[in-house]
Amino acid sequence: MGLPPASHDAVDSIPPMVTGGNLDNKRIGKGMIMYYPVAVEGALISMGDAHTAQGDSELDGTGIETSITGDFKLSVISASQFEDWHAIIDFPLGETDSEYIVHGFTETNYLETYAENPGDIYSNSSIDKAMKNCYTQTRKFVMAKWGLTEIEATTVITQGIDFAMTQLVDGNWGVHAVVPKVIFEGGKKKKGGKKKKTKSTKPGPKSSKKPKMKKTKIKKLLRN
Repeated sequence: MGLPPASHDAVDSIPPMVTGGNLDNKRIGKGMIMYYPVAVEGALISMGDAHTAQGDSELDGTGIETSITGDFKLSVISASQFEDWHAIIDFPLGETDSEYIVHGFTETNYLETYAENPGDIYSNSSIDKAMKNCYTQTRKFVMAKWGLTEIEATTVITQGIDFAMTQLVDGNWGVHAVVPKVIFEGGKKKKGGKKKKTKSTKPGPKSSKKPKMKKTKIKKLLRN
């Protein structure tokens, strides 16, 4: 799934780009929400290249290719509806009930880097650059989404976020980060096991004081 860029009248449909396209991420499927930046009037989304099976990397160039018929819900988030993190998205972003998926590439926008000859991306694709790009995008995303500092974001990424190659065959090679939502849900854990009951041997009046409850406030900041 993807949208056309504004920079070129015609583009190769194989390398992925800012507005999506041939991501070849096997996690994109039923129940997944995808966010794509809109670059042209009307968005002009297109879909295709479905797989019934594919490993991370799609190493020999193809998954098990298939046609697909499904129900898709398309929604437009206008600038007036943006939350802070919407404004920084210059990459395809996935979301499920439990995680976000950040996509990084050798070049965020290979059509800008190789504007005169976009085909040069094939001979210049690099998994090292894709990993660096995905890290940078992930850090930017968690900072904007959850209000972290750069140091805090890097610590969270190091301790709780997984990176994996997406594809190594399409040009503009891809790496993605899987960001578990539970990391940012207050760190509450259910305590297991039984508690031992004890009885006081000294009679006395029952306390009328109620135990104090710790409250956590979550603020959602919206752009005007």
